[in-house]
Amino acid sequence: MLFFPVALAFAEDAPQAAAPGVSGLMSIAPLIILFVIFYFLLIRPQQKRAKEHKQMMSAIQKGDQVITSGGIHGRVASVNEDTVSVEVSENVRMKISKEAITVRKPQG
Repeated sequence: MLFFPVALAFAEDAPQAAAPGVSGLMSIAPLIILFVIFYFLLIRPQQKRAKEHKQMMSAIQKGDQVITSGGIHGRVASVNEDTVSVEVSENVRMKISKEAITVRKPQG
C-alpha cells in the first residue's frame, strides 16, 4: 500500500508523439504571445512618453512656466542646448538640465 503512487506512475501510458512541426510551434507560441503583450502594455507606451517628453524639451522657450522632477517651480530665464536657467524667485536663478523638466506651461 505504501508504494501505490509509484505503481500508478509506472502504469500510466507514455504520451503520444505529436507531429514534428506542431510541437515546436506550440512550445514557442506562449513566448510569442507574452512578447506581444509586453510590447503593447509596456514597451510601446514608454516609447510614446519618451517621444512626447523629447518634443516638450525642444519646445521650451524663455518665459515658460516649468516644473522639474524635483518639484521646483519657476519661469524659464534662458535656454541653452542641454540646460535651462530657471528663475524661482526675483534675482534667484537655477541652472537645470532639460531632462529634469517634467511639466511645461507655455507663456500666456
